Amino acid sequence: MNSLYWFRNDLRLSDNPGLCHYLQSEALLLVYIWPITRPWCNVNGMGKQRERFLLESLQSLRDELAELGQDLLLVYGSPELILPRLVEDYSIDRVGASRTPGYYERTTVQRLQSRLTVPLALYETSTLLDEDRLPFELEALPPHFTPFHKRVKSLPIPGPIDAPAQLPPPPAALFHPVRDNGVRPHTALPIRGGSHSGRRRLRRFVFEQRDILQYKQTRNCLDPLTGSSTLSPWLANGCLSVREVAAAIAHFEHTETANESTYWLSFELFWREFFHWRAYRDDISLFKLSTSQKNLHFCTFEPRSFARWCAGDTDFPLVNAIMQQLVATGWCSNRSRQIAASCLVNDLCLDWRYGAAFFEKHLIDYDVACNYGNWQYLAGVGADPRGGRHFDIEKQSRTYDPRGTFTRKWHGERPRQPRFVTDAADWPINDLQGQDSEET
Repeated sequence: MNSLYWFRNDLRLSDNPGLCHYLQSEALLLVYIWPITRPWCNVNGMGKQRERFLLESLQSLRDELAELGQDLLLVYGSPELILPRLVEDYSIDRVGASRTPGYYERTTVQRLQSRLTVPLALYETSTLLDEDRLPFELEALPPHFTPFHKRVKSLPIPGPIDAPAQLPPPPAALFHPVRDNGVRPHTALPIRGGSHSGRRRLRRFVFEQRDILQYKQTRNCLDPLTGSSTLSPWLANGCLSVREVAAAIAHFEHTETANESTYWLSFELFWREFFHWRAYRDDISLFKLSTSQKNLHFCTFEPRSFARWCAGDTDFPLVNAIMQQLVATGWCSNRSRQIAASCLVNDLCLDWRYGAAFFEKHLIDYDVACNYGNWQYLAGVGADPRGGRHFDIEKQSRTYDPRGTFTRKWHGERPRQPRFVTDAADWPINDLQGQDSEET
């Protein structure tokens, strides 16, 4: 039997239950389809650092496959058009893929199933628990995190499975090398994509440097690798599985010690779990301005304010520094994301989805569930029952950058600009001030 496995957000061999279903095939074609970036909220394309990290993750996967006599076919286009052609060209009998949240991801699979002449199976590869292990139907998912966490925190989490020792051979396909986009990791965040780098970071953070023991106290640091676990880029791209991270924490607590910080890192994994299942349930509602009239956030779109926020050129130095860091490195801390998001939603009074789209473009740890779920949470239109969260940016600066070190490092101080440069009729205000206008 000839099989095709479509890698999506599971770019690894270890703890990949979907891939393991195809180990007995006569021939196995392994495929990755480059994600299509759709214009959305004045944003298009993929940031260079995000692209770089993804390309490195693909190359790392290809290197692992080569050791087992396999290869990865990297193609560009629509899955519903590409995969049926591959099934026909290589006499494929069955297709498998990981299940991922997201409206476009779901509709893509639906269109693909309607075009395929062979079975398509989807496998859970990105969550702690499979859907059939949840103590409720997906439609009855608790709307807020706390009741969700109470019901799932004591459930047994399956351990990760080993990487396969061997794989079926590939068919005689033309495999192309993974391209290099010419971008290197920023010196402020010198990490590379791929399972090997992800496992090394997990090992160093938990077992070698034991930074996990101070995680709760240091996780709000604005710079990477000095407080945060910084595991999210490998989790988002599937270079590490969330079960591998959970197993490492449990092993450390069992063999070394447990404290509030080790618990807190596990707690954050459950937040990720909540956002993933919520994204499955919410589907296209994940991208709506608000899920109800009750918590609708009224705003306008002022393109100049959005452009200044994106460029790190606002009247808030800390926000500017955060945005400069994001574009340069493809990453910023959880605290930084909340500060920048609060500025866009509450101080600039812009639609939260524009900020979420900009983060989607640049974050090397972008995944649809966590990105849009967290933005909804902060804007008060999603999982937060208390409503929107408005951060006092001056207070945040005093608390998390008291000496201004981070702000200076990322050039956050910018010349102040007038809030508006045109009047309601698009007449330049400065040209009219102090002058009498006359009708003609």
